[in-house]
Amino acid sequence: MAHSCSIDQAVEHVLDHLPAHIHMGLPLGLGKPNAFVNALYARVRALPERRLTIYTALTLGRPPLGDGLQRRFLEPFIERVFADYQELDYLADLRSDRLPPNIRVEQFFMQPGSLLHSAMAQQDYVSSNYSHAARDINAKGLNLVAQLVAETPECPDQLSLACNPDITLDLLPMIAKRRAAGETVLLLGQVHAELPYMPGASELSRDAFDLLIDEPERRRLFSTPNMPVATQDHCIGLHASSLVRDGGTLQIGIGAMGDAVAAALLARQGDNEGYRALLAELDVQPWQHLIEREGGLDAFAQGLYGCSEMFVNGLLALAEAGVVRRPADEHGVLVHGGFFLGPRAFYQRLREMPLAQRKQYAMTAISFINELYGDEALKRRQRRDARFINTVFGMTLMGAGVADQLEDGRVLSGVGGQYNFVAQGHALEGGRSILLLRSWREAGGEVTSNLFWTYGHCTIPRHLRDIVVTEYGIADLRGQTDSEVIARLLAISDSRFQGELMEQAKAAGKLAKGFELDQRFCNNTPERLEGVRERHPRLFPEYPLGSDFTAEERDLFRALNWLKSKFKLSEVLELGRAALDAPAPEAYPAQLARMGLEQPQGLKEELYQRLLLAGLQATR
Repeated sequence: MAHSCSIDQAVEHVLDHLPAHIHMGLPLGLGKPNAFVNALYARVRALPERRLTIYTALTLGRPPLGDGLQRRFLEPFIERVFADYQELDYLADLRSDRLPPNIRVEQFFMQPGSLLHSAMAQQDYVSSNYSHAARDINAKGLNLVAQLVAETPECPDQLSLACNPDITLDLLPMIAKRRAAGETVLLLGQVHAELPYMPGASELSRDAFDLLIDEPERRRLFSTPNMPVATQDHCIGLHASSLVRDGGTLQIGIGAMGDAVAAALLARQGDNEGYRALLAELDVQPWQHLIEREGGLDAFAQGLYGCSEMFVNGLLALAEAGVVRRPADEHGVLVHGGFFLGPRAFYQRLREMPLAQRKQYAMTAISFINELYGDEALKRRQRRDARFINTVFGMTLMGAGVADQLEDGRVLSGVGGQYNFVAQGHALEGGRSILLLRSWREAGGEVTSNLFWTYGHCTIPRHLRDIVVTEYGIADLRGQTDSEVIARLLAISDSRFQGELMEQAKAAGKLAKGFELDQRFCNNTPERLEGVRERHPRLFPEYPLGSDFTAEERDLFRALNWLKSKFKLSEVLELGRAALDAPAPEAYPAQLARMGLEQPQGLKEELYQRLLLAGLQATR
């Protein structure tokens, strides 16, 4: 029988019933009961004789405000979007390497880039596949699981793990086994008023919980506002969309490239004539045979089934548009997901959906989503013609993908489930793994290639290379020789770097000395793609899945990103030249007012105003 209690009473219960060392598991991402976690953290911090280890992933926090123009932009936006969201106190201490000596935080996935400079976070990172996380956490001596849950009047005796059945469902049998052996392992839940109740496998009896916080959490859920989709990402999404087979299975992730894939699939369904014309102008002829064999350009007659560890906003949009409509089973499930996270509108659409319709989006254990073993025959039937679409930030010319860690060893995020899906792409008949890659990046005015000859780390080893997509095209690497892999990746790299990369491959003896790249691949430039965008503006929406930004904020976001990419803030002379070329303030009154720079006070604000005007002019 669940014990109903306040947060303070729950903390006392945990301290009274668990040993000196509390091993607490928290869900990945959204499902953490922050108020309880903060209360327990504060108590253990004041009790040096006790110890607390937190096992989790993707600890979510507001982005740092920074200084100057960034702060002026972010502060009002964050106040509006995140409102009274309660931050996790341990995150602030982790960021500044100030965790107390009796508390540790072990994570197997981190909010991308947020903890690069935290020695504590880097040292206590656990490199583990998502599908192995429950096993590994249980082996550490887990004795407390705490998470947010959802309730509905339609199912009064039940609670839903909602956004995070992923690891908890895999842990429950392990916990039951340990309890049968006499160990104490507590399961705590707290209802969140905004959390959508997801029926099906994620439902548990109220009595499954040892402790239930008696007051629902009413502060805002963490959300991830949609970011703009640039020309580069749209072109990546368009190429990837041509590889998705009607009647097949789709997995995509969060972020601009995932949104770009969703946008392209929506265009393929809703504006097929325009979609085909755009791909023709992008010139997909070199990959026409691959597209015909593995994907297609027609609208979807059968529709897709979604199987994705992360149930993202893009999958819901595709289902609403009738692209994701192939049921996986007799229960009418359109999407199987392990966890969800997204913008506020995504949560709202799920909450407002009739419960019977919500059953089409089945939240379940990560072991079901990310692996084939266990119900393998069923999974193989459901996951026909699977396209597992993930992103990397770098790729070697030999076909190894880099997604989680920098060359110096610092972890950006984590391997998560990426390896799981790449492996499935090879293991499933008709399955393909598709890695999306921006071929170049720009920071501080310096442009560099994201394709390189060597790199000191890889997430996806080259023996699992399959399909790679950049904004310039598609490279089918499966079963190819090293020289052919190099040639195909050169064909979709940016032309500013092709010569140097080719010479490095030749110097290593991996490419014939007389090799020359076909001329049709030698015009891989951003300018060519921008020209395509200008001729097809309708199919390059900046926010294809909606936006939390106002119109003025969208202008400002563009301008600030341009400034960040073009200039190093330490290069005062370059900044000064840009400011001198800026238009008059009258050109952008609303944008300046939003930043509090319509009437600058002093030299510093005058410079801010001129820089902002330069950015607005450059990105209009």
